[in-house]
Amino acid sequence: MTARGGVKPAARRGQWQTATDVLGLIARQPGITRAAAARELRLSTSSTTEVTARLRDLHLLTETPAPSQGRGRPTTVLRPHPRGPVVLAMELRQAGWRSAAATLDGVLLDQQSTRHRSRRPDAVLAAVLAALRAGVDRAKEQYGDRLLAVSLAVAGTVREDHLMQAPTLGWNTVDLSPVVAGSGLPLLVGNDATLSGVAEARTGAAAGAGTALHLIVEVGIGGTLIIDGSPASGATGAGGEYGHIPFGDRRRTCPCGARGCWDLEIDGRALAEHLHEPEPDDPYSYAEALLQRLDERPISRAVAKVTAALATGIAGLVNAHDPEVVTLGGLAVPLRAAAPAVFSTAYSDGLMTFHRASPPAVLDSTHQQTGALRGAAAVALDHITSESALAHWSDRFS
Repeated sequence: MTARGGVKPAARRGQWQTATDVLGLIARQPGITRAAAARELRLSTSSTTEVTARLRDLHLLTETPAPSQGRGRPTTVLRPHPRGPVVLAMELRQAGWRSAAATLDGVLLDQQSTRHRSRRPDAVLAAVLAALRAGVDRAKEQYGDRLLAVSLAVAGTVREDHLMQAPTLGWNTVDLSPVVAGSGLPLLVGNDATLSGVAEARTGAAAGAGTALHLIVEVGIGGTLIIDGSPASGATGAGGEYGHIPFGDRRRTCPCGARGCWDLEIDGRALAEHLHEPEPDDPYSYAEALLQRLDERPISRAVAKVTAALATGIAGLVNAHDPEVVTLGGLAVPLRAAAPAVFSTAYSDGLMTFHRASPPAVLDSTHQQTGALRGAAAVALDHITSESALAHWSDRFS
């Protein structure tokens, strides 16, 4: 079968490779100029002019004069077209959910958030699925057929459009497809820590690194290995469950079903264990409160133990993955700041000898609060700016 005009579909898709590359740059470097894009992509002036003109005609980008840089040929700034496509990014968190629309440069718009009103997993699940679906309906009403995809970050193990296991939320297998049922929109689902890592690799602290390890501590620890801007997600999409590596006490059973999980050694539950206190209902808030009381010796000792466990595990992952840089989010940031000498010593001691002379830098994340949303948006933008997706969008203007 041939497409409109007698051009075979594969050939039509091939026409969009440069356009895909240009739009990818706009997402990674918002505000990039036409001249800078041409240099990065090694495009001739005529090729750059041609592709940007085509993208303007298709309501994908606009150009505005760039600030003068003195002598030299003037250039323009490439920005998303005001009538161009958008995606909806959503994040399901321990305490609630939030959402934002995103344009082709990854800028988040219309951010909204809601807290869970119940601690009962079944009640929360029913309410959340209904709320997320309502959010999709609102976005469709606001953006109409410009809304092209929904991307959902969840705090658990995912496979395609299913949440397979979320021990800290008390959920097992959950079909998330009802979030977009009847909307005609594709649903992209990813682990929240993985998507936070995507955000750091694209526009955050790991930007420019070919290989980066991202870790985030909230209730337990999650993360991802990012290679050339994309996560190493494993055979079924469930990669990056670092919290369930047996770096911990083998006598303890994790809610995931495994024994000795690192998860149990590095968050508010671990702090409570060291302080001989009951497991908190909200481990994240509990840990935040303790980190404000470091002048109390029992608390500072507990924080030091958790920080050492965190740093030792990071060293093990560095030995395994050999990243250029490590980025940290969530509670990992204040834990390291609370006991920097402990962290440094434990990290160094856990590294193989050849790493110690020049260990990968451990950096605080740039997108601390919005990482998962930004990562979800980035994945959705990849989806709608693929060659085949751009060919489909162009049909509107035929």
